[in-house]
Amino acid sequence: MNSIAYKTLQSLAKFKPKRETHTLAYSQLKETQRAHARALKLGTAILEPDIVYSYFGSKSLRNACKLFDEVPNWNVASATAIIGCFARCNHHEEAIYFFSRMIALNIKPNQFTFGTVIPSSTALQDFNSGRQLHACAIKIGLESNVFIGSAVVDFYAKLTGIKEAQRAFEDTHEPNVVSYTTLIRGYMKNEMFDDALALFRKMPERNVVSWNAMISGYSQMGYNEEAVNLFVEMLREGMPPNDSTFPCAIRAVANIAALGMGRSFHGSAVKFLGKFDVFVGNSLVSFYAKCGSMEDSLLLFNTLPRKNIVSWNALICGYANHGRGIEAVDFFERMQDTGVRPNSVTLLSLLLACTHSGLVDKGYTYFNKARVEDPGLLTPEHYACMVDLLSRAGRFEEAERFLQELPFVPGIGFWKALLGGCRIHSNMELGELAARKILALDPEDVSSYVMLSNAHSAAGRWQSVSMIRKEMREKRMKGVPGCSWIEIRSKLHIFVTGDRKHEQLDQIYQVLGFLSSNS
Repeated sequence: MNSIAYKTLQSLAKFKPKRETHTLAYSQLKETQRAHARALKLGTAILEPDIVYSYFGSKSLRNACKLFDEVPNWNVASATAIIGCFARCNHHEEAIYFFSRMIALNIKPNQFTFGTVIPSSTALQDFNSGRQLHACAIKIGLESNVFIGSAVVDFYAKLTGIKEAQRAFEDTHEPNVVSYTTLIRGYMKNEMFDDALALFRKMPERNVVSWNAMISGYSQMGYNEEAVNLFVEMLREGMPPNDSTFPCAIRAVANIAALGMGRSFHGSAVKFLGKFDVFVGNSLVSFYAKCGSMEDSLLLFNTLPRKNIVSWNALICGYANHGRGIEAVDFFERMQDTGVRPNSVTLLSLLLACTHSGLVDKGYTYFNKARVEDPGLLTPEHYACMVDLLSRAGRFEEAERFLQELPFVPGIGFWKALLGGCRIHSNMELGELAARKILALDPEDVSSYVMLSNAHSAAGRWQSVSMIRKEMREKRMKGVPGCSWIEIRSKLHIFVTGDRKHEQLDQIYQVLGFLSSNS
């Protein structure tokens, strides 16, 4: 190939795509087409993917597709690069199509080709094409390659069962940190926590992505203490966390309301990240709100350089959960003034704030406004919240009418909301109706028996209480024991009803006895 012609082609093809104006994009497309035409006229082979990159920049996918048919002398490197272009631009169907064209042109794919195209099948959730690609790799004898093995493990872990992912991992020769981490994510997805931890412990090397896979897996599945402990272990081993680590760790520490430990996590975020992004910022706003430290939550919210709907929701929900409905409503109004549109979480938090603060008319106003102006925001949870709002306020006729006018059949949560209001206001007649509805939907629901028993107890109907408890014993029903915890000097102390295993049990009862005798 003429070196001057090739350099000219390469320089034109590397013309960087811009998005500022339509005119600039059009100009780039014409420049790319001229480079393409000159290459064909000179009869040169395009072994670099630059022209395809440029076509993607101008969003002219049709012209990019023509390259495979028009240009001779493709090799595995150039063909793989083109497939990679499509995959990176999320044109996964085209990536798989070009792989098939590559095979038709008798170009033998290598490990990098398979490592590029198999993730496209995963992204498309196309099980058949993924299996075919895996079979093709086996036929060529590349199935044990670590790049292909990692892609195949990820494919099976996400689209089929974990057993096939395990087999693919075992077939991989000298699996690397990516292979191990991929299988760990598969274990976590399938709630195989012991297997995930065992694999994590025997990894020959770990990086921040491996730690993040474990911490996020525990956090997302509700194993908050395990996530927190693993994050602490990560810090002790000297592995620096990144932007992806902190949201998971902070969410976990928020769920166990460990304020002291969460503050130390906040300090670590400042130490390792300096200025952190909106995701870390939002998780901290939510953490302080869940722990009841609304002043810290607001302080952090005000320091966020960029606020999105999640930021506002964290603050509004925090005020709602702690019975500060006036502040929640105030911040909702402020949010609207900034031009941020509420979503369904915002509206649910707002209705919750009105419920906990007795702002019945205001809650009704917000609900009706959403029903008229943006009905897409409303879910069954919003309707159930309205039943709870009316029931807690003792407005049972409106609550019953609201239930009758629902556009769908009310589920168990609606009747529990009504039963809760009946317990507060000792409305036995309606409470028994709600309890019957609950038991018709779920005969094994223990909480409805407990709530009804408490309602009768509050009304002094001890015979009815005795009958309900007898029925529970006959059905061998047991209530879920209550659980509470307190953090002292960064250590969590957990207490469960009837549990006598705490290491300081004697001292605790001694203090309780002293307090009760002097109250």
